[in-house]
Amino acid sequence: MRVLVAGDANLDLVLRGDVVPRFGQAEQLLDSADLVLGSSAGICASGLARLGIDVALVARVGADVFGDQTLQLLAANGVETAAILQGDEPTGVSVILSGAEDRAILTLTGAMAGLTAAEVRERLFPGGASEPAARHLHVASYFLLPGLKDGLPALLAEARSRGVTTSLDTNWDPAGAWAGVGDCLPHLDLFLPNAAEAVAIARALGGEPEDAESAARLLAGHGPLVAVKDGAAGGFAVAGDRLVRAPGLTVDVVDTTGAGDSFDAGFLAAWLQGRGPADALRWGTAAGSLSTRGSGGTGGQATRAELEAALVGP
Repeated sequence: MRVLVAGDANLDLVLRGDVVPRFGQAEQLLDSADLVLGSSAGICASGLARLGIDVALVARVGADVFGDQTLQLLAANGVETAAILQGDEPTGVSVILSGAEDRAILTLTGAMAGLTAAEVRERLFPGGASEPAARHLHVASYFLLPGLKDGLPALLAEARSRGVTTSLDTNWDPAGAWAGVGDCLPHLDLFLPNAAEAVAIARALGGEPEDAESAARLLAGHGPLVAVKDGAAGGFAVAGDRLVRAPGLTVDVVDTTGAGDSFDAGFLAAWLQGRGPADALRWGTAAGSLSTRGSGGTGGQATRAELEAALVGP
């Protein structure tokens, strides 16, 4: 099973310690600073590779030091990078201000914002090939990719009509509008928001959900299986009228950056191997939990053996 992940690719500068900015030229001392692979798509692709899935990433980076480093880190994690485009725009970068209970994210989208549906389509059906280059298409960071948004519903519809399964993790909408997702939902097999995103998107579609569970049910009514990341509580999935839950694992947390993207990787790895929603959810919550053991989104990502061992328990 080959997976094509489409979306963002960039580095994260993860800062920990006294990270709440105080203006007035006050100098604050940090506990640590790590420059690591970032991006929802990049972290998810790396997580899939760690779990033994054949995966390629299509994204845009700049022809600069950050772009070169992004490509090197992805390749070192086992992700095929031949489909990544390098152009004149600077590589995107995120600064993560990571506190004990929460974090703030400052992002320059840069080159990533230029990715188009046509470029993704060319990597999925190279040269107009009748056979797809991958059997699953996962799209990440929808709201950071204005060049991709308009053409995405048609691309997803074509992919499914030609035997490719599809999934989407929108991530947060910096504009707070949450527009356009409704056009994608009927063409998705899987939708992978977190709890806050599920509620916001359900409301943008005209619903009045009381909580994330009712939001997920509303979203599932548009067609896809909906798997929701619910922080320390783990996650839950809605398929039709059925709802299943799975707790997270208890681990020594170093950094929660990218845990949701590792959840996506775990869920997809299980689902693509024919496991049902309950098993896929257990894989997702375990993968998300284990990823918090290291700095950045990929520092603690689990191998397949580590994930299976964690699911079995001591």
